[in-house]
Amino acid sequence: MKKYTVAVVGALGAVGQEMRKVLEQRAFPVGRLLPLDVAENVGTEIVFRGEKVRVEESQPEQFRGVDIALFAVGDAVSKKLAPEAAARGCVVIDNSSAWRMDEQTPLVVPEVNPEALRGHHGIIANPNCSTIIAMVPLKPLHDAAGLKRVIASTYQAVSGAGIAGISELREQTRQVLDGQPIAPQAFAHQIAFNLIPHIDYFEDNAYTHEEMKMLREGRKILGLPELRVSCTCVRVPVFRSHSEAITIETERPITPDEARAVLSKAPGVRVVDEPENKRYPMPVDTSNGDLIFVGRVRRDLSNDGNGLCFWCCGDQIRKGAALNAVQIAEKLVEMKLL
Repeated sequence: MKKYTVAVVGALGAVGQEMRKVLEQRAFPVGRLLPLDVAENVGTEIVFRGEKVRVEESQPEQFRGVDIALFAVGDAVSKKLAPEAAARGCVVIDNSSAWRMDEQTPLVVPEVNPEALRGHHGIIANPNCSTIIAMVPLKPLHDAAGLKRVIASTYQAVSGAGIAGISELREQTRQVLDGQPIAPQAFAHQIAFNLIPHIDYFEDNAYTHEEMKMLREGRKILGLPELRVSCTCVRVPVFRSHSEAITIETERPITPDEARAVLSKAPGVRVVDEPENKRYPMPVDTSNGDLIFVGRVRRDLSNDGNGLCFWCCGDQIRKGAALNAVQIAEKLVEMKLL
């Protein structure tokens, strides 16, 4: 089997660390791993497949001879470095929002639209974490009944804000329990024992940018430019795994039993729907896992026509970021696009 030179850009961040872990766990054919990060982290040693590897600085010339680069950095760095990497023959799989809505850049969830990879020009975008978690169950339901409208409320873990978000929840929890003053930094308000209905900046329509990502990215991934979507995104005091309450309206009728049957056969999905036994998806059960758990499937009582509600949970660092990126790389190999 051919081996590939793989770079991980932002290798020491929360998502970069998870990318390295997923590459190893899934036995991706890495011939050489090149961990890249900011200048102050150069020389740090990480362990990959039992061997120490030295972190190098993220610079354009580093991508010469690299087959695949997994980017776990912010928009500004991605806009600067991704074209440089692509120009040197490297295929970039980018986790930022920099390229998602670019018309020339595929936006891919492998279980949903792998065929979009055939049109890449050196850069492939990883969708937003909440979008990925929603798309995995929405695609089979769309195939079965045709989506007309999606209403989603997300309950997003602090790890979606990276290591700083995790540290802030841990520290604030201690501070609240000890009666100490709170000084929020990673979030706009106290996150311990609180909910914050504000992720990313507010756009002119009073929706946050995070909420609009679900609309824009979902339409692009599903190939449904007129799909009606409304979303509310909330940060919750959970360390890991996002949860989503989703209501859909479909073109054709589909019963909860039919939906469960469809979802039980869908790639990347596990149906956990036994409310009588208190079994339903929860963040603690999906953390560090690869599947999207779906449950609480029921008829939408506010819709006399074709309405369905469900609840889903997924690890946004894995499937919502690192795993999805590695799965894209696997698809590129499988489809002989490298």
